[in-house]
Amino acid sequence: MRYANGVIAGFVATIVLSAIMLMKSAMGLMPQLNVIQMLTEMGTNYGGLPASPVIGWIMHLFIGSILWGLIFAATAPMWPGSSYLARGASFSVAAWLLMMIVAMPMAGAGFFGMALGIMAPIATLVLHVIYGLVLGAVFGRLESRTVHSAHARR
Repeated sequence: MRYANGVIAGFVATIVLSAIMLMKSAMGLMPQLNVIQMLTEMGTNYGGLPASPVIGWIMHLFIGSILWGLIFAATAPMWPGSSYLARGASFSVAAWLLMMIVAMPMAGAGFFGMALGIMAPIATLVLHVIYGLVLGAVFGRLESRTVHSAHARR
């Protein structure tokens, strides 16, 4: 159940993150930082996938829901913090660092996305922390329900 809880929490956190990204885009804030476009281009350049924003959205949902959800579920007790909320936040900072040193250069945005300007690493850090807080909060809630229901069945 722990891994299912991780995927569910990752999905909820990804939906929240996606809504914020769409609002940022609608307000015209930092148009040069378009994660979906970056993922689409990476899928095309490195995976031979069609150059469609649908590919970018699928990759975004997969990474946030399944990849990060499963990794968080597997490693949650190892992250600093006394609550899943704090552990989610610290996990998201590690995910952000990975994005800054691996994904951003692969996407052509340079180390820490500096080709997009100083606001790129700051904005992505804020978005990742929000993602991590939601991930941790939802995961913690689901885990406590799982434990309570397991005790109730005994």
